[in-house]
Amino acid sequence: MERILLLSSSKPLSRALNVTFSSATTSRSFSSHTVRPTPARVLFRSVPSSRPTPYRCLHATRSSQYASSPPKSRDRGPKSDEDTQTDFGNLDVLRNSVAPATSIDACTGEGFALNNQMRIGGCGVLLVGGEVFRWRPWLVGKEKEEKSSSNSVHDELKGTLKNAKGQWEVQDEAWGLFDLLYPKPDLLIIGTGPHMLPIAPKVRTHLNNLGIRLEIQDTRNAAAQFNLLATERGVSQVAAALIPIGWRESK
Repeated sequence: MERILLLSSSKPLSRALNVTFSSATTSRSFSSHTVRPTPARVLFRSVPSSRPTPYRCLHATRSSQYASSPPKSRDRGPKSDEDTQTDFGNLDVLRNSVAPATSIDACTGEGFALNNQMRIGGCGVLLVGGEVFRWRPWLVGKEKEEKSSSNSVHDELKGTLKNAKGQWEVQDEAWGLFDLLYPKPDLLIIGTGPHMLPIAPKVRTHLNNLGIRLEIQDTRNAAAQFNLLATERGVSQVAAALIPIGWRESK
């Protein structure tokens, strides 16, 4: 009773006592929740130990000591018989097409070897409509004495097929077969000899007026293109005029 009366009678004293008790309680609760420092040995125990290496690793890949060794054999096992394998022979669209008898098997220095086992030497060839014609356009317009003076094959393959500008040019009479032919081929492949030469505008204009398109190449490539197009489109649509690769221009 005396304590209660004392507190009630002295308000300043009771206020001071309340502040003292609250500060003591706060300090006691703060000290109970304070995080204590962890010893260093506890931190080191949580880190896994790693094997020391004599070199410094600057990448995250595994070390080469863990890589597998290369195989000792390159054997891939037995050959597969699955139907999913690609047969490139089935991709040839011309495998069932028969090559024409006038296709060129070989280009020689003196002439040509045809698919029908025929060999032609000492002249060029005109391949038109499945037929083969001997062709010497460098003799067109020349005198008969010049024809008889050529006794050897090498002399027969000499003449002039270039004009003053270095263009390949023959007389219009050399294309007389196409004037008589009907229907005319759609494409004429001209082989100018061992090297490709530009064709003269006069020759191009004359053949274009006959309704024939031109393709100019050296003789080797011209023969290969004729074989392909004649097999694909037929000999009635494609013709060829070829000069031997042994041709020599007279000076």
